Amino acid sequence: MKSYVVIGLGRFGKEVARQLHSMGCEVLAMDIKSELVQEIANDVTHAVVSDGQDKEVLKALGIREFDCAIIAIGDNLASSVLATMNMKELGVPYVVCKAHDDTHRRVLEKLGADRVVIPEQENAARLARSLSTPNVLDYIELSEDYGILEIPAPDSWQGSTLVELNVRAKLGVNIIAIRREGKVLVSPAADFRMSSGDILVVLGDSRALEAVQRL
Repeated sequence: MKSYVVIGLGRFGKEVARQLHSMGCEVLAMDIKSELVQEIANDVTHAVVSDGQDKEVLKALGIREFDCAIIAIGDNLASSVLATMNMKELGVPYVVCKAHDDTHRRVLEKLGADRVVIPEQENAARLARSLSTPNVLDYIELSEDYGILEIPAPDSWQGSTLVELNVRAKLGVNIIAIRREGKVLVSPAADFRMSSGDILVVLGDSRALEAVQRL
């Protein structure tokens, strides 16, 4: 199980934390405002009132043991910068930061943030899915229950044709396009044979797409 710490529980941070926890991840949610922590306490693994700018507190919480930190303080540049520096100095393997504009983004990237998100350009659900399933190249939510997933073809599918795989019957998904060597084939024929490096564009409901990700 992957572990995440989310610092800053505004609308964006709160939604990322909830989405990650709903996907089976361990989530520590943190904010300096007790009312925000109380609001999310039942929706995550752990929730604490704490300051992401205090390195000693972060050490005591065992932050360096987490797989990923999401700094969702976006509106306060100084706080965001200090929290990001703390995470990098503590050795958290992957640090994602929320920024409110391109200038903020560039500053965070200079500090070593592995990924910077501007919420107006990327929603919380999409970020959570991409973090919890790193093999997913892209995800487009069509509705609450359906989406389109872009993912590398599973190793076990290589050498098989679409008719042999029969994914519609076995998994409940449709492969609507395949990208190979920079070219996109829409509605591939049943005799299309998978090979290494193929990228699949898959349509299905949420449960079926999650099953594909586990292959």
